[in-house]
Amino acid sequence: MTRIIHFITYKVLYILSEHAKRIFMGSVSIREITKSFGTKEVLRGVSFDLKEGEILCVIGKSGTGKSVILKNLLGFIEPDSGEIYVDGIRSDHAAKETRSEIRGKFGVLFQGAALFDSMTVYDNIAFGPRREGMSEESVRARVMPFIEKLSLAGYLDRLPSEISGGLQKRVGLCRSLAIHPEIMLYDEPTTGVDPITGASVDRMILDMREAYNMSSLVITHDMNAVKRIADRVAMLHEGKIIFEGGKDELFAADNSVIRHFIKGKADETALI
Repeated sequence: MTRIIHFITYKVLYILSEHAKRIFMGSVSIREITKSFGTKEVLRGVSFDLKEGEILCVIGKSGTGKSVILKNLLGFIEPDSGEIYVDGIRSDHAAKETRSEIRGKFGVLFQGAALFDSMTVYDNIAFGPRREGMSEESVRARVMPFIEKLSLAGYLDRLPSEISGGLQKRVGLCRSLAIHPEIMLYDEPTTGVDPITGASVDRMILDMREAYNMSSLVITHDMNAVKRIADRVAMLHEGKIIFEGGKDELFAADNSVIRHFIKGKADETALI
């Protein structure tokens, strides 16, 4: 299983690095997509928009299909029905060349980091720029600002097995950002890290938007992160989006499902 995950990660990063752009923007429009696995309906008509340059947080209970949305966006799976548009181009069920071009707009921070075990921290981070054919001097100039922002300079010669899970996540974030994607997809970026590291990850997400007008779709359970970074929020419940709007509207909503979710996360945080 580990080899399969690493192979998929290698292929995704290769495609992303091959198509990385220098002008960073990106929009996504999802319209009424459905997805079932056997008799289990996971997505039941999901619709939302990610606008150019914004940070959209998608929240919801575990198992509601948030990661399935990401897999549909990346073309790993196809929706049973509905439509997905990236920068106005329909991506679901698209031709191979179109799908490859669209996939190249995305950078991804996988939930488990998915680092290459045999590569050092630095080589993991430098993977994408090297695939672009950049000189080592240019690669270093590209990756060092990200390394410094996430405080990874002291770990560059270590293997993933020699660093903590939190550090692995930071390395995965650096590797994804180093290819300068138009749209960044984050799958639970602050899960499993300490509050200080979580805040630094959130700051990095904001920095990328400010520096490059990069659009970001963030799957998260972390309501503190939502407060810090979200321009808008979409909440997934029982396979449908039940809320899409500003974070102030979310925290002021009197919907019982939304209130229970927010209160439940706040209570859990208070107990840690």
